[in-house]
Amino acid sequence: MSHITNQSISEHAYHIPALFSESIEALNIRPDGVYADATFGGGGHSRGILAQLGSDGRLLSFDRDPDARQNVPDGEERLIFVHGNFRYLSNFMRYHDIEELDGILADLGVSFHHFDDAERGFSFRADAPLDMRMNRRASTTAADIVNNYSEEQLETVFRTFTDLKRPKAWAKAIVNARVAKPIETTFELTAALKPCINPRQEKKELAQAFQAFRIEVNGEMEALVKFLQASIEALRPGGRLAIITYHSIEDRIVKNFMKTGNVEGVEEKDFFGRSQSPWKLVTRNPIVPSEEEIERNPRSRSAKLRVAEKL
Repeated sequence: MSHITNQSISEHAYHIPALFSESIEALNIRPDGVYADATFGGGGHSRGILAQLGSDGRLLSFDRDPDARQNVPDGEERLIFVHGNFRYLSNFMRYHDIEELDGILADLGVSFHHFDDAERGFSFRADAPLDMRMNRRASTTAADIVNNYSEEQLETVFRTFTDLKRPKAWAKAIVNARVAKPIETTFELTAALKPCINPRQEKKELAQAFQAFRIEVNGEMEALVKFLQASIEALRPGGRLAIITYHSIEDRIVKNFMKTGNVEGVEEKDFFGRSQSPWKLVTRNPIVPSEEEIERNPRSRSAKLRVAEKL
């Protein structure tokens, strides 16, 4: 069996996987099993899964960004790369004649590749067109949302996808700024938001604002909910679901789902008071990075790994 280490993964410039060893171990991989990496990215987690699979094992790896295809290992016949959204997990399983999975892994973080490629418009640190599309074939960009959403719609985006105080004020700042001319670049958006920013928390607040538009552009929360719902039918009894989250919104959704079987967190019980959740928590509390990992990869600081087993 081949072996892969964090060191070898870190040399891959596209993305350094968070909680690498912990997430691979959480899947409890069977050599002849069938697994899904719902967020292929730089392929680090997929390589870790492949290293544990035998010749009869299979791996279905998803990514909506066509750039990720370049990271597929050459000549790796056990891996099926899917250029598509993980929300369509069930559809692609049927297409590839896969009846059930032994484990599913999803790392919900944005790849370094997207932040480091300035022209994609994901970061407030470089001036670029206000894009933020994971799949560049998609029609709606961040600029479309910033310039065309009403003040009420923008307020909803900030209220739903950030912890920023005064979401109404943030929305109004954008509406006021776009009167003079459309907001077309990342620096123009930063300038528009400046009246709302606390100078002592500038980077943190801008990161949240940009995160909100990225989530809205890519329909991330809706896709996450659809994916989680699909995982119930996709996994065999005893199969593992391992999800790495990075911000409170997605973590709350995943936590609720693994506890109750629904994203609202409403626990359903039978006549005898027994929980009807289809999941058993493998770890009661999320697994977080070690100090050594955070030192090596500061972007993993906010990562949380939650693991559940299908009943």
